[in-house]
Amino acid sequence: MKDWWQATFPKGRQSLIITDANGYPVQIAYGEKGKGQTLFLLHGVGSWSYNWRSSIDTLSQHFRIICFDAKGYGFSEKAVTRKEKNGHQVIEFERVIRSLCDEPAIVVAESLGALIALAIAQKNPQLITRLVVLNVPIFAQSLPHWGMWLLSQMPIEIVQIIDSLRLPLLFAPIVREIMAVERRDVLFDPSILTQEDVYWITYPYVELPGTLAKVAEELQIAAREIEHLQTNKPSFLANIQKNLSAVTCPTLVLWGEQDTWFPASDGKKLCQYLPNAKLQILPNCRHDASFGASKDVNAAILEFLQDS
Repeated sequence: MKDWWQATFPKGRQSLIITDANGYPVQIAYGEKGKGQTLFLLHGVGSWSYNWRSSIDTLSQHFRIICFDAKGYGFSEKAVTRKEKNGHQVIEFERVIRSLCDEPAIVVAESLGALIALAIAQKNPQLITRLVVLNVPIFAQSLPHWGMWLLSQMPIEIVQIIDSLRLPLLFAPIVREIMAVERRDVLFDPSILTQEDVYWITYPYVELPGTLAKVAEELQIAAREIEHLQTNKPSFLANIQKNLSAVTCPTLVLWGEQDTWFPASDGKKLCQYLPNAKLQILPNCRHDASFGASKDVNAAILEFLQDS
């Protein structure tokens, strides 16, 4: 099967070295297409740049698109031996922006990526000129999927052993089938998911050791954050909630009307706290908006950026 990076970006997959939140150099995979103002596309938990496959061509006709894999995801370095800090993604995404862009950028981010984008807009508003967030877990009450919960409860050492023995590769057909079922569950129209989609969505888990362990670690952090929020303990998530009024850049909040992970009412609630926000509910859309409702998402992004 033809390499997705090569087929999508003029220079294929490129690499950037940043210093991560632990102070170590890590390699970040990214692709770039188009000219004009820089627009970063940021994926959600367990995903990678491929999730934006239906937006890159359309948006690159108007902007310089940079699509990258966060540390631990996709084709970026896993750093499996180092324990992560809460909010490490904020520090690392800031460093990606500063390395690849010398002016304020547009950020379009989905799910966990959108939560990180909100945190950056609070902490360093000079980095983001306009913001689009999709289906943000800002008011999450629990991890939304049984598989996420299971990984969050497993000792990380067990997950690392599973990863090091390459069991996902050994049982690749089963892994792909399970993930295909789960991905269809977050699509309003499951029939649009092709075998090629399934191949690339699961590729990092099957072919790149360390992916499963890093995703499990991120889910364990997320589970602790939600627990701390519910017990009124200091947390990264609570801090983002308390400082939403600091997100002053023009912001478009997109939300799937049928999102079963985080209800559309969360989008309405979020907009009440953002001083310069507009909400658009996406009909016939569940949690995977960037693919499942890509035409509506792309049209909404372009209209918002033109108007703002």
